[in-house]
Amino acid sequence: MPQGLLIAAERSGAGKTMITAALARALIDRGLVVQCFKVGPDFIDPGYHAAVTGRVSRNLDGWMMGRDCCLQTFHRAMEGADIGVVEGVMGLFDGLSGGGDEGSSVQIAKWLGLPVILIIDGSSFSRSAGAVALGFEQFDPGVHIAGIIFNKVGSPAHYEMLKAGVQEKCRADVLGYIPRDVQWQTPERHLGLVMAAERTALQETLGQLAQQIAQTVNVDKIIQYAISGQTHRSAPTVYSAHSLPPDPRTLIPKIGVARDEAFCFCYQDNLDMLKQFGAELVFFSPLQDTAMPESIQGLYLPGGYPELHAETLSKNTTMRMAIAAFCAAGRPVYAECGGFLYLLESLTGLDGNSHAMAGFFPSQARMLPRLQRLGYVEAAALPGHPYLAEGEKIRGHEFHYSAISGMPARIQRTYRVMRRKDKAEFDEGFRLHNTLAGYMHLHFASNPGFAEHFVGSCRQAPPS
Repeated sequence: MPQGLLIAAERSGAGKTMITAALARALIDRGLVVQCFKVGPDFIDPGYHAAVTGRVSRNLDGWMMGRDCCLQTFHRAMEGADIGVVEGVMGLFDGLSGGGDEGSSVQIAKWLGLPVILIIDGSSFSRSAGAVALGFEQFDPGVHIAGIIFNKVGSPAHYEMLKAGVQEKCRADVLGYIPRDVQWQTPERHLGLVMAAERTALQETLGQLAQQIAQTVNVDKIIQYAISGQTHRSAPTVYSAHSLPPDPRTLIPKIGVARDEAFCFCYQDNLDMLKQFGAELVFFSPLQDTAMPESIQGLYLPGGYPELHAETLSKNTTMRMAIAAFCAAGRPVYAECGGFLYLLESLTGLDGNSHAMAGFFPSQARMLPRLQRLGYVEAAALPGHPYLAEGEKIRGHEFHYSAISGMPARIQRTYRVMRRKDKAEFDEGFRLHNTLAGYMHLHFASNPGFAEHFVGSCRQAPPS
């Protein structure tokens, strides 16, 4: 049985990401092979995990992926690892709605049978910390809150007061504390934390934070809980891809995948699923490369930060023209969010400067100071969807500050987007020739047929 634990918090902003990364480093320093995971749809936090462990961090999202896929992802990723460290999302019980476990950290903890280490921001109280911890223990007896770590603690004396408040009423062990220190703060911008790859001194910082954890947190007890504190965990039902054609040597399609600082939001499970259905993935950079990969039959443009690199993307005229020509030739292309913006005529930043993009879709995008859409979404296929039958559904999420204008009615909309009950539905999934694009970040596990039919369409396309 794989060994693991879930790092949760009482709310967002309590310091889960840096504590998870530093704890992973402390475990590695003890000779353990650590595999990290992230609950929810986040693309940024897994980058911090991977920077520490050298292993791809996997998302576990109960709403988008479903139980079996989450269990399967966990079990497969744990191959060759000694301990799994799962970073939660928001507060422990926060998820899709205010009335259930769906999409929450506690849902994943229950499905995987993992003990929970609860992070509590101790900066503004002392004995009242016991009331907070007791409330979390009693809110759902079905989850095992094994231990508590206090963050942003002012002094050892402050920690002793926090600890006494918890020990007075609660079952959970108080495992230690993190002192209030600017090193534990992570710079942010409009879509969340700054990407790990952009932190020049990240490894040095994490090394120092791991040393701090080793001094003020009972790491041995955490390992003990990871080994022995699990509850029953059932095995997942494994889904499998259809068999490849009889001669895969000539029928394996090559799909170009944009991957660089501008296009960095992509679920590893999505890439794995494309390969599972027979594709060979070829990565390239629209920022730095002057030409697309040779002999590709399809293209996948994930989301990311094109707005931060709009000038560089625009100046790479050869790449912009090549991608526009690939789309115009009718080859299969799937683009989401940032990848979608790249296919428009232009992208205007908050500074008012407009930069030419690929120019395939006759529409323009503008960055706005306020968040435009955020949250889980489900899409139902409309007639003419290239990869799903009419009425089939697929799930994902949206998170963007941009808005588009001028998309003509003649551009086909291929799915209806459904959000929370109080939000209006709308049609999106823009299709032109054989290019499908929109704001949704899809998780292919919610409907593997999307990935299967995209690969199948690429298989039938002539190489570029």
